Parts: sequence; C-alpha cells; structure tokens
Amino acid sequence: MRLLTKSKFKLGLECPNKLYYTGKKEYANTKNEDTFLEALAQGGFQVEELARMHFPGGTLIDEDTWEYEKAWNLTQTLLKQENVIIYEAAFLFEGLYIKTDILVKKGNIIDLIEVKSKSFLPDDEFLFIGKRGGMVAGWKPYLFDVAFQKHVMQSCYPYWKINSFIMMADKSKTASIDGLNQLFRITKKGKNRTGINSKVNTLEEIGNSVLGRKNVTEIIGEIESNRYKYNENLTFQESILLFKDLYKNDTYASWPTSFSSCKNCEFKLTESGDSNLKSGFKECFNKQHEWGEEEFKQSNIFDIYDFRKGNKLFQDGIVFKRDLTEDNIGLKVEAEKLTTSNRQWLQIEKEINNDSSYYVDKDGLKSELEKWIFPLHFIDFETSMSALPFNKGLKPFEQVAFQFSHHIYHENGIVEHANQYINNTIGAFPNFKFVRALRDALINYDGTIFRYSHHENTILNAIYIQLKDSDEPDKEDLMSFIQTISHSKRESAIKWSGERDMVDLWDLEKRFYYNPLTKGSNSLKEVLPASINSSPYLLKKYSQSIGEINLTSKNFSDNHVWLKQENGNVLNPYKLLPPVFEDWTEDALVNTLSEIEGIADGGAALTTYSKMQYTDMTQAEIDELSIALFRYCELDTLAMVMVYEHFKELAYA
Repeated sequence: MRLLTKSKFKLGLECPNKLYYTGKKEYANTKNEDTFLEALAQGGFQVEELARMHFPGGTLIDEDTWEYEKAWNLTQTLLKQENVIIYEAAFLFEGLYIKTDILVKKGNIIDLIEVKSKSFLPDDEFLFIGKRGGMVAGWKPYLFDVAFQKHVMQSCYPYWKINSFIMMADKSKTASIDGLNQLFRITKKGKNRTGINSKVNTLEEIGNSVLGRKNVTEIIGEIESNRYKYNENLTFQESILLFKDLYKNDTYASWPTSFSSCKNCEFKLTESGDSNLKSGFKECFNKQHEWGEEEFKQSNIFDIYDFRKGNKLFQDGIVFKRDLTEDNIGLKVEAEKLTTSNRQWLQIEKEINNDSSYYVDKDGLKSELEKWIFPLHFIDFETSMSALPFNKGLKPFEQVAFQFSHHIYHENGIVEHANQYINNTIGAFPNFKFVRALRDALINYDGTIFRYSHHENTILNAIYIQLKDSDEPDKEDLMSFIQTISHSKRESAIKWSGERDMVDLWDLEKRFYYNPLTKGSNSLKEVLPASINSSPYLLKKYSQSIGEINLTSKNFSDNHVWLKQENGNVLNPYKLLPPVFEDWTEDALVNTLSEIEGIADGGAALTTYSKMQYTDMTQAEIDELSIALFRYCELDTLAMVMVYEHFKELAYA
C-alpha cells in the first residue's frame, strides 16, 4: 500500500520528483549516509518522551510503521471515548496517512501537538512569521507538516475543532534537577517504537519541565487558505492531491528543475558512493533537458561555493560553468584577500580549463606566518548539544564540549601530540573539567594557538557564560583563561579580545589559498586531501612511519603510516582510520548497542558521544568507542598541522 505519509508529503514539498526516487534501493541517496541526522534523532526521541509526561494517562498506538489499517482501527476505537489522550494516533483517509505525536480529545475539541527537538523563546513574536510578514524559511517545512496532519484528521472527522501546537524546548527555562537527560534511556529493547525507557513516570519527579508549546492554529489556518504557499504554482490542497497520486501510482512528476532544489538533491551519486547505483539527479536532467553523457561531463554551476546568484542564472538558462562571465557572477576583487566571488571565479576558470594547479597569495600568507610565535599549538574540539540539560540550572540545547586534541609544532620541526581529553562519564556535564584540562594543556607554553573555523571560539564563549552563571570555585580563573585565548562574539554584552586569541586556519585558507581539488569546499575534510595531493613535502614526509618523522602520537604506534597510495592516488587519511571493534569477536559484537562502525567525521563523533551518554552499553563498549574518538580527534589536529606545513611550504618556496 503506497500511502502519502508526513515524511512523503514533506519530500514532495521539496521537489515532487523525489517521490518517484524515494525508497528505491537502486537509487543513490546521500541522506542515508548523513551522520548528523542520526544524532538529531537521538535527542528527538528524548524530547518526545518528556512531552508525553505533560499529558499523562495517554495510550500509545505502538504498531509497526507498515500496519496502517491496524493502527487506524485502534485509534478509532480509542476516539469513541468522550475524553482521551493518544500518543501516535493514526489517521487513514483516501491514500493519506499520518501519526500524530500527541492528541488530546475533549469532546469535539482536539489539541494536535507536534513535538520537535528544536528550541524557542516564548517572547519571540517573529518565531514563525517574520517582520515582513513572510513565513520564516526554517520553520516552513514543520508548519506545513502540521497543516498536513490537520488536513488528514479533519477529513476523517469533519466536525472536529482542531487546535494545533508545536511543543519544543523552551530556552528561557532551566532544569530543576541534575541528570534530566539521563532519565530517558535509548535502548534496542524499548517499550515503544522510539526505543526509549523512561526512569520517571510523572513531571513532578523532575520538577520544572524545560518544554513549552506554541499555538500555531491561526498560522495553520492561513496555510489552508493559501495565504502562505510552499510553492507558488500549487495551493496547499493541490499539493496534497498531486503528491498522493504521484506516490500511489509511482509516477515521475517531471516537476521543473531548479537551482536550489537540484543543488541540494540527495538522489545523486557522490565520489565515495556506490557507482552501481542510479542517479535521480541525472535522470531528471536527461528527461527534462535531454542531457547525455557529454552534458554530464561538462562542469555545471551546482557545486560553486556559496553561489547565491545561482537561482537567477539557472532561470536564465545558464547551467554550465563555461557560460559564466565575470559580470554575471558579480566578480569583486580586493587587494589583500580572496573575496567570495574571487574564489568562485577561480573555481570556474580552473574547471573550465582543466587546471588542477592551486592559487596561493604567497606574500599574504608569508606576512601572516611571520606574525606567529613558536611553539605553535593546534586545537580541535568535539562537541554536542543536549536537548535536555545535564545539570540543574542549565537550559536546553546548551553547548557541550566533551573532547579536545592538542598538537604542538616546535620551532625545530618536531611535532608533538601533546595533550588529549575526553569526558565519557555517563551523565557528567563535561564543560568545566574540559576548560580546566585545556587550560592545563596551554598555560605552561607560550606560542600562537590555532583553530579551524569559528567553532572553537563559539564554544568557549558559551562556556564562559555557563561559568559566569555557575558556582564553580575557580570560575574567575577559568573565565580569565577563556578571555586570553578567544574573542567575544558580536552580540556579547561583555567584550574581550585575548592576547593569544586563536588564529583561524580556515580564514587564512579562504583569504590566501584556493585548491581546485577541494571543488570549492573550505572544509578541513576536503582541504587536507587536496593539500596532500598538491604537496610533495607532505607526501614524502607522511608516507613514512610516525617513528621516522619527528612525530609523536598518543593513539597510534611508531610504525603507523598516515599516507598510503592506491593506483597512484593518495588515500584520504580519514578513510584509513581503523574501524571500531576491529579486534572483537562476532559473539562480543552481538551484544553491542552503539551500532557504530567507524568515526571519520564530526557527525559520527557527535552520534557516538550521544549513544555513550544515553544508551545502557557496557564499559568495554564505551572504552572501545573512546579509543576511536581519540584517534579521530588526533587526526583533526594533525590535519591542521599538515595544512600549516603546506602553507609554510608555499610561502617560502
């Protein structure tokens, strides 16, 4: 039975063509590989479980996702009661199917409550509708989702009066107990479909809840009346009928391609993906634009870095980089740095000319290098955001810093993996111990400190505020340390700029260096392999074992080699990180709960930490995951060292 569900409706809003490709194993789908999505799901399950406690005494419709009619029949039976609360109430109507998070029925008055692992401030009057009267883009999919749910419910029960709410974390509230986020445990053996076992049964046991809800009844009504549209070519009602028929009949919509939708399409092949899979992206352009292999070989505009002119140019029929000019991309040149349009034009020119050489502003890079003081310190943080607070007095979605790695590059060329830290203690709020460990790692050394991107500075600002509001006996010392190595954010009430404010390698890369092998990306995960493949120095040095190159490591043996080649190509070091549980027996693996196979990106690290915190795994499994996290984070700071060495090589060549 092919029914239009909530998730399929939202997919159709993104692009009706996706309804043809979704769920088909023969098509590539990059969202199946998105580690951040899994991390978000973990927090969502916990918020949903807490939300149910606001409406006690409810009945859970706990049927498998494909048992549509059974769930609908159970819901109808429960709805015969005058007053009832249902979790996961199911509604089935003429090819449409939804399950509500929470439904409260009092006669014919219905509260539809959608639970989201997001946050809000109660006094934000422009949360959903902006100052100019338009719907806030980030909330649009969620509001249309609620409107779709209401539509199906109203179709089943036309005489109901339905009030719609979104329930989520209230950033103005603080937890009144320690360990709130430990009370909802993620498990394979959960008593409901979310796999959550709750250690409490009532709100009274946790004191003040950190959740709140916003009434969106009026906004939903305005979606139904088509004051707000998702797509200008479709009314709300037309979109439901169209998506239902497309999905039911497994029909390709032939919906017009667009820059934004096609750029972000998940049904496309990636370089690291399975080449045996089909590409929905290619099929769309083949069917609608009659592209053949020759066109697909041409460089197109979809991967141009931060290309905000893409929508207009695509509408004007400009799809290939060869048709771009300095004028139509709006090229702006500044004397002392690469502007965004500069980088875009470099990417365009080099791809058109099949030029794999890098661009470097030697003088600009050299002038920066000569400001730095040895020894050089390279720092990387691994962080998370906990939907439910760790400790009393903390707010939802506080930044949580659970790990760092620290490499030192000495003036004589010795590279030392000097320090590392991880807090894997279940239920422990790690931030203050984290800063103490970071202070101890840096306080006895002079020298310039480096980060990659603004993340580390943002985290230190967040911990500064947490310390300010805390009762930690050494908070003044820790706050002073944070001020030394960071700078205040623009919106901060307290202003500072540290004498050892961390230098941002990401910013330097953007200003002085462009490597076409990154395909426009500034991510360290792309800049590192691009740098390696462009640097004879790095290739020669790191193709030797750790013990041979004046390098120390806390997680790898002296005979470990960082760079390896296959068919003449240097393999990405992140792809070579050892798999988790590589020495475990099959019998031991059966009892693991994490389902983590490897950690090679920030999303996987975040997911791993979340599972360590909220899953009842053994200490042996926690220890094994911690080893994998140490290895991954060490590579992050070593990658920064390699990028520095490449910059140094270029500046003084």
